[in-house]
Amino acid sequence: MRPVFVLGVAAHTWGKFPNKPQLQMATETLARAAADAGVKLADIEHLVAASSRFEGGMGWGLHANEILQASCESGASATNVGGGCAAGGIAVHSAAQSVASGEKEVVAAIGAERMPKGFIPRPPGAADDISDSDYLRWVGIGASNPVYWALEARRRMHEHGTARETYAKASVLMHENGTRNPLARYRAPCTVGAVLASPNVCDPLHLLEICAVSDGAAAVILGSEEAARRLGVPLVEVAGSAIATGQFGDPSIRVPTISQNVVSEDLRPPSTSEVAGAVEAALAQAGVERKDVDLIELADNTAWHVLAWPEQFGFLEPGEADWMLEHDELGIGGKLPINPSGGFLSFGEATTAQGVLQVCELTWQMRGQGAERQVPDARVGVSAVLGLGANGASIVLRARD
Repeated sequence: MRPVFVLGVAAHTWGKFPNKPQLQMATETLARAAADAGVKLADIEHLVAASSRFEGGMGWGLHANEILQASCESGASATNVGGGCAAGGIAVHSAAQSVASGEKEVVAAIGAERMPKGFIPRPPGAADDISDSDYLRWVGIGASNPVYWALEARRRMHEHGTARETYAKASVLMHENGTRNPLARYRAPCTVGAVLASPNVCDPLHLLEICAVSDGAAAVILGSEEAARRLGVPLVEVAGSAIATGQFGDPSIRVPTISQNVVSEDLRPPSTSEVAGAVEAALAQAGVERKDVDLIELADNTAWHVLAWPEQFGFLEPGEADWMLEHDELGIGGKLPINPSGGFLSFGEATTAQGVLQVCELTWQMRGQGAERQVPDARVGVSAVLGLGANGASIVLRARD
């Protein structure tokens, strides 16, 4: 397998754009990523698109085909990947594999999404399938996503003594980072008092501690080292990329199964094992130790994720994130910066585009183009994203001289 490099990136501003079709957001963003790389759309040999269940893709999730038809009918090959909210990370991984294998020289990955209003009001899954556990949790017991996030947050309070104010401070940090990002939807700072005064959606989580849903698009152009040096772009290597699904015995809140009763505590995999497994594999592929990681872009669907995920991925000890947050070590100038971009709490989640956006942000950080949110001397960055069906994806980028 040969090295893979980021040639160009671009992202549409996140927000709500009722009068702008998803396809337009996608084609504009892809064109800007190509321009950033210094290539023409016709130079893209393969396009991998994260497929949406909400709209677009000719009704079949054929986003890559639709985008190519609308922008450049060059005969390039097209792949459409699923994976729920992890689809963007899976798309980048798939694109990287196409280059690493030597099959293609210049490949693009894209995610574009226009979301319905509210906390994804339409239950996912199939109403006529009695074995569809995701549909049943929404309809049968009313457990939409904020419910199980709140259960996880409550469990952390019990196990580690995390205070409500600590969750609020995690949200404040994400929004503070978002004030520095012109692409973010929410760019106003907030206070602990404002967070705790916002509506209590699902105890202990308040409205300002849960990410909204947004419209957005992001694209990444990948290529070989030869292509990167020929184009003269800053050398940012895709040092590692991995996707994973959940592992037997994962203690995360899921549909109850016998596996959670028969796996001993010592043998259990980490919580959210689909993402933890992807991060572990991506770091191993890159040959990077956790102490060498300069920043993490992770899926902060809630303030709980900001604290819990760095611990679940092995960057911090259980419960340590509370102390790190209190001492500003998770901030842009700290020991382990989390989401310099502002994360999902500042952007709102445009499901399939988020994993691609994370790679865009890591690229800007590795290039030193983070402006006011730049992590000092950033050389290695890691992404982590979770999707329905126990899908996880992680990308490791490394700046090269």
